[in-house]
Amino acid sequence: MTITRRQLGLSAAALPLFTIGGRAEAAVLRYRLATNLPATHPLNVRLSEAIRNIEHRSGGQLRIMLFPNSALGSDTETLSQLRSGAVQFFTLSGLILSTLVPDAAISGVGFAFKDYHQVWSAMDGKLGAHIRGRIAAHGLTAFDRIFDNGFRQTTTGTHPIMQPADFKGLKIRVPVAALWTSLFKDFGAVPTSINFNEVYSALQTHLVDAQENPLAVIETAKLYEVQKYCSMTNHMWDGFWFLANPKAFEKLPPKLRAIVEDEINGAAVKERADVAKLNDSLRGKLSGQGLKFNDTNAAPFRAALQKAGFYAEWKKRFGDEAWSTLEAAVGKLA
Repeated sequence: MTITRRQLGLSAAALPLFTIGGRAEAAVLRYRLATNLPATHPLNVRLSEAIRNIEHRSGGQLRIMLFPNSALGSDTETLSQLRSGAVQFFTLSGLILSTLVPDAAISGVGFAFKDYHQVWSAMDGKLGAHIRGRIAAHGLTAFDRIFDNGFRQTTTGTHPIMQPADFKGLKIRVPVAALWTSLFKDFGAVPTSINFNEVYSALQTHLVDAQENPLAVIETAKLYEVQKYCSMTNHMWDGFWFLANPKAFEKLPPKLRAIVEDEINGAAVKERADVAKLNDSLRGKLSGQGLKFNDTNAAPFRAALQKAGFYAEWKKRFGDEAWSTLEAAVGKLA
């Protein structure tokens, strides 16, 4: 199906009440949901399933059209559309959302989480609640369960990353977020902020020589075609908040809001399991597609960041309340 830019630009609206055989029918609401990941990523697979369930459980009252792979624009452009109401739902990394909500980046502090047990205890607990509260204060609604994007790994086209010194002078693509830029600058790299929909071409043309993403994204975006090495740095965990435009969400009747929340939060939990299963198999698959893997030890990387003042700087930026909530989940960082 071909969709013109003009059609994409039209705001979703409820169709008026209409009559069939003298009986008034309920209005049909048509909403847009945008993501920045390929259609085959587990997030989009589970959201597609949730959308079908929502339409069925609502009796066709709410119909949601999914636009994956940054079809409606870059992350920053789509976030603007979400705030204006042109897009009703959007999934976005907390680190990128931090351009609007600074505290949303705290879950991505470098080498903070040791494993998934710490991640889910924090994000389904007090740290997640703190972030959702800050998101609400900035005019957006975040659902309770965050989707998993995974621990991020470093791919390069020049040399593997074995120790912190290997980052020195490396031109690496990072998302448009201050925390990423700060992290890699403190390693001596040369971070360049590029929206995800431009990453493949930036690597292909050697605008940058490296990037960092979870294995599922590396595979679904085919980044192995333009990179040689994958270093398992696990340097930060990243997740996708399911965000709603508050006016559009509150427009839904209470029972319909409850259906949406139930299906979307359920999809997030299922997607977490999907990503975990996928990650277990991806290293072998990506090796077969030409990527050369190596493991790393987190301790020297964390020590290098401490020495550079990374943790002290971000503790000051986030403030005592947010930082203490993080440390309650992961232990002392600064």
